[in-house]
Amino acid sequence: MSPVKSLNRTRHELSEFVRQRRERVTPAEVGLPSGSRRRTPGLRREEVAALAGVGITWYTWFEQGRDINVSETFLLSLSRVLKLDDEECCHLFLLAQQRPPAYEARQASGVSPLTQAVLDQLDPCPAYVMNLRWDLVAWNGAADRWFRLSDRADAERNLLRLVFRDAGLRGRMPDWEHDARRLLANFRCDLAVAPEDPTMLAFVDEMRRLSESFRNWWAEPDRQGYQRGISRLAGKGGRVQSLRHEMLIVDEHHHLRMLVYFNDETGNGAGGTVPAVSRP
Repeated sequence: MSPVKSLNRTRHELSEFVRQRRERVTPAEVGLPSGSRRRTPGLRREEVAALAGVGITWYTWFEQGRDINVSETFLLSLSRVLKLDDEECCHLFLLAQQRPPAYEARQASGVSPLTQAVLDQLDPCPAYVMNLRWDLVAWNGAADRWFRLSDRADAERNLLRLVFRDAGLRGRMPDWEHDARRLLANFRCDLAVAPEDPTMLAFVDEMRRLSESFRNWWAEPDRQGYQRGISRLAGKGGRVQSLRHEMLIVDEHHHLRMLVYFNDETGNGAGGTVPAVSRP
């Protein structure tokens, strides 16, 4: 396919995508009266133009797929007006021949019932779901027994906060410094996904203020590698368990990852059954 034909097809796809999303949004969702004389579903072009801060003629040309230059500011504004999620916003940028902006660290407050059912089915293997800021937004019974998450306030349900601030958990981690340094190094990689997100930056500032170790290691270049989970943990009677963990993507566009822990005593686990992890 020639470049011209490919570009024309992309412009047609852009036109169809924007029109369909415009017709999906109701006036009430953007604070406009519904009225009784609307001939088309959703928003009118002039309403979208006004909400996005551009002229109606210019917006019409854009929706028609004409060859005009658009800015990142306009595309982000249009994404908000059309109520696009992260995936749709990224698609809009690509159709408009623009590089998608960096994702914000959207802090999901929970998971779907089906994802929670998966977590529950994994018990007795501890498993939890965390977001880009490493907040633990869902977990199963085994993870609750490890970290007592049900008894904690929402702000305390964060893996880095638990590792660096919870003296009880620290006392059960024989390799605390090794694990804490590597977890922090991995979190630094996640910060690079949304380096200007205010919630991420506020969390880093708070942890630097609350933990001397966090503050000192944050200022040092990493030389020890990366990891997302704890490597060893003392359980009942002080028995130390060596652990492996596997990360699964729950929602790529909201940066939700599931961490599942396995007892390392069973070996590599290749071709075997899922090993149980005893209660701490």
